[in-house]
Amino acid sequence: MSGTAGFRDPRYAEAITKEIKFRAKGKQLRIIHVCGTHEDTISQHGLRALLPEGLNLVAGPGCPVCVCAAEDVDMAIELARQGHIIATFGDMFQVPSTKSSLAKERVKGADVRIVYGVSEAVEISKKNPEKEVVFIGAGFETTAPTMALELIRRPPSNFSILTSLKVIPPAMDLLVDIEGFDVDGFITPGHVAAIVGTNAFQSFAEKTKTPCVAAGFEPLDVLEAIRMILVQLDEGRADSENEYTRVVRPEGNIAAQKVLNQAFRIDDAPWRGLGIIPKSGYFIRKEFAEHDARVKFDFPEIESIDLLPGCRCHEVILGMVDPVDCKLFGKRCTPMDPYGPCMVGHEGTCRIRYENVDV
Repeated sequence: MSGTAGFRDPRYAEAITKEIKFRAKGKQLRIIHVCGTHEDTISQHGLRALLPEGLNLVAGPGCPVCVCAAEDVDMAIELARQGHIIATFGDMFQVPSTKSSLAKERVKGADVRIVYGVSEAVEISKKNPEKEVVFIGAGFETTAPTMALELIRRPPSNFSILTSLKVIPPAMDLLVDIEGFDVDGFITPGHVAAIVGTNAFQSFAEKTKTPCVAAGFEPLDVLEAIRMILVQLDEGRADSENEYTRVVRPEGNIAAQKVLNQAFRIDDAPWRGLGIIPKSGYFIRKEFAEHDARVKFDFPEIESIDLLPGCRCHEVILGMVDPVDCKLFGKRCTPMDPYGPCMVGHEGTCRIRYENVDV
């Protein structure tokens, strides 16, 4: 196959789907993906409609802004109120927190700027040496290396990062530990695997006896990953395999891993609605403390509320309910006026579902 069209060829899709139906026949299976981009592909191309009855393809905690703890957003809002320049990805702009959002703070006069990357935020700090510039660093292993690299390069003294960086495998541990929530396989995120490698998921697969397959983001990538998981189940194996061979290597990106280890340490971290997950977050090492917003600035006591009354984002993030099961979905909670974090970014399960169903 060559080009994008090759990964959407209906003949290949039909052949893969036929094998999936054969291998899944008569079984009740739950396969979870932990990537908002995978959910977007699945929903846009109607892949669930191609799967056999009994095979449930579930969206897990794969949206970085959705799992960004309210306390992190509240800290960003506090820094904005203190008069500092806040630089953030567009997805973070509207994320609702305990009482406000960065979007609402900008309406009130705060200097909140949307950027496409951390390097753009560094440039803002160079152009505004009299002001403190804080980059809100939300993301997974995919975006973390760019932030690590900027720290290593020693940015201006008026630049800092408020990290809300998460590590995917510990969240997968949480899912398999939920009583009565059986997981038969994981489609692991291709962009994360491109950094950490498929080897990073092997011990998890063996420990939990759960097949894992790293997948790309075209429709046939997802279908092939499902087929590969079913093959593992039939053969009684639980390995971390690679469907996304055109991008992902077993060892991952060694250079990216090196800068991650140099700039960050891994520690327990809060996930929105899920609580503290052990060893699941990147935090800035003390060698770069002058650029760590958590260390650099004083914060008042903030009583953060992860989920506002009626919000079921935590259950959506865990794949325990479908977005349409929430009474607020499409009514009180829409992309134009999000009540919960899953309705905000283009990787949010609720937003994806909203844009792909009649509400």
